[in-house]
Amino acid sequence: MEFDDIETVAVLGAGNMGHGIAEVAALAGYEVNLRDINEEFVQDGYDQIEWSLEKLADKERITDEEADAALERVTPVVPVEDAVSEADVVIEAVPEKMEIKKDVYGEVEEYAPDEAIFATNTSSLSITELSEVTDRPEQFCGMHFFNPPVRMQLVEVISGEHTAEETLDAVEQLSEAFGKTPVRVRKDSPGFIVNRILVPLMNEACWMVSNDDATVAEVDSTTKFDMGLPMGAFELGDQVGNDVTYHVLEYLHEVLGEAYEPAPFLEETVEAEKYGKKTGEGFYDYEDGDGADVPTDAGSEDIKLRLAAVMANEVGNLVENDVSNPGDIDEAVMLGAGFPDGPAKMADDVGVERLVETLEELHEETGHPRFEVSDALRAAADEGGFHGGEDGDDDGVEFTNIEVEYPGDMVGHIVLSREARMNTINPDMLGEIEEAIELFEDDDDVRGILITGKGDRAFSAGADVTSMASSAEPLDAIELSKQGQSTFGRLEESPLPTLAAIDGFALGGGFELAMCCDMRLASERSELGLPEHNLGLLPGWGGTQRLQRLVGMSRAKEIIFTAERFDADTMYDYNVVNEVVANDEFEERAHELAADLAGGPPVSRKLTKRAMHRGWEDTEAGLELESQAFGHLINTDDLMTGITAFMGDHEPEFEGK
Repeated sequence: MEFDDIETVAVLGAGNMGHGIAEVAALAGYEVNLRDINEEFVQDGYDQIEWSLEKLADKERITDEEADAALERVTPVVPVEDAVSEADVVIEAVPEKMEIKKDVYGEVEEYAPDEAIFATNTSSLSITELSEVTDRPEQFCGMHFFNPPVRMQLVEVISGEHTAEETLDAVEQLSEAFGKTPVRVRKDSPGFIVNRILVPLMNEACWMVSNDDATVAEVDSTTKFDMGLPMGAFELGDQVGNDVTYHVLEYLHEVLGEAYEPAPFLEETVEAEKYGKKTGEGFYDYEDGDGADVPTDAGSEDIKLRLAAVMANEVGNLVENDVSNPGDIDEAVMLGAGFPDGPAKMADDVGVERLVETLEELHEETGHPRFEVSDALRAAADEGGFHGGEDGDDDGVEFTNIEVEYPGDMVGHIVLSREARMNTINPDMLGEIEEAIELFEDDDDVRGILITGKGDRAFSAGADVTSMASSAEPLDAIELSKQGQSTFGRLEESPLPTLAAIDGFALGGGFELAMCCDMRLASERSELGLPEHNLGLLPGWGGTQRLQRLVGMSRAKEIIFTAERFDADTMYDYNVVNEVVANDEFEERAHELAADLAGGPPVSRKLTKRAMHRGWEDTEAGLELESQAFGHLINTDDLMTGITAFMGDHEPEFEGK
């Protein structure tokens, strides 16, 4: 089955994952057959899709017409034959039990077209074993979505032992058509990538409590506030379901050995049916207690080192067994688990040699096989880190929080690429933005800068407050504010014209970044604002100064004091946004406008920006700079180029001379 031939998708299972996958496929324009074992289940799934589409329309993520059209593409069915007989791709999302899944494929094989691709949404079960109950193992692969599929960006595309490369290519392209980011899992290995990192992390947290090495509060304070993870380890366990974690761990233990032995504290919690939020009690009490009330200051360096070492060792195991590579592992965990950085990057930041020493000490102390250092982790230590041997860009700069692109037309493109974190800005990203600006300014072929956010949910939702929480001392916060002010000031003062193209949220520090650009383009669905007052903060990266220049003192106070989000049209009326475009026209218009700006006369543009910025502070000084610049430009080659083009009625091609 070629990707271009895919028109109809059958989704088997109408539960949370199934109806979410069906909704994603329908929104992407595919005909969808949603199937479950009885009318009640399938109708409930259909109703959930309808409710979700209405919510998306209410939030203006899609139009009412798009919601109606997507729902019309979904057909709820019960008979397997009706679901799969004309399907090009069958995505199975039934309960995570091997025997149930095998029974389903036995029935599906009878009715599905010979060329149809089968994809299982399993989170940990063997792709190879499932494929072998069918007559088409080469057309069988894993397609692991994350919950909820409508919101989560990652799809793990997993190869079984028999999967053909053509099948994997088609499923990766289908994932991209769904608006998702596929990450290839090269080998069928339990837990794949994300669960192979997360489940041992949560198990190690439980081991520490089991052995009285730490408390739940100390572990969660460390993971959430010292490591900057989106949730504490135990908080995450309660969210996922401790029974789910335990069952995945049992499977890892069975297949991979004693290193994955479940911790006694986890076993006791599951045996007591404390599964987490869904039962009202897990590691935390959600009915009679305060829920996951995680202290901000109870963490420790020892806990951080131990958990970072365990995750790094799992990265080593995945690399060593050719399941994945450090870059893909980092991307998968950031997208699938919302980590601020991937586990390989976190290991590099802490120091891989230090983590190897931590594991060796723990192994000597406990004798447990989970602390045996993987060969790939030792190799990474010898090479200066997991990313130590990777090539950066052509100028020796390695970007991990942004992407630098050269789309042509003399434009340098900065993509804020922390999509799993809504492109929030951390200190590393600030440094990389400044490096990219310098890179472009030193490149004679770049005459304009375009800045966008990865994905369509956010340009940038602001500063990554969670990951910065561990640097909450006043002096550290002052330095962080000054770093942002310096980076954004560097952008504002750049001689190159700059365009912020906003699609989705531009909030807090993201809005402050956009304000530093010469122009701002926004899609209709975008929302802009400065919510810092809701946190008891103020805009700390220049927002208190730049906003009043754009909109005036009174309006700036309204935007900052109310801490509200304003739609793109309102911000256009307020003179913040220069242009608002339809969502489906956004990308084309962003590149078109950036190219227009880059095509202008570079020398006069640089001097014009300098005069305008100087004149804002001191009118007399600005006027003097303006006259000096005018005199300088009168003898440039660019002026003659412009005059000649004007007289000849054609577009000038300025060379900056």
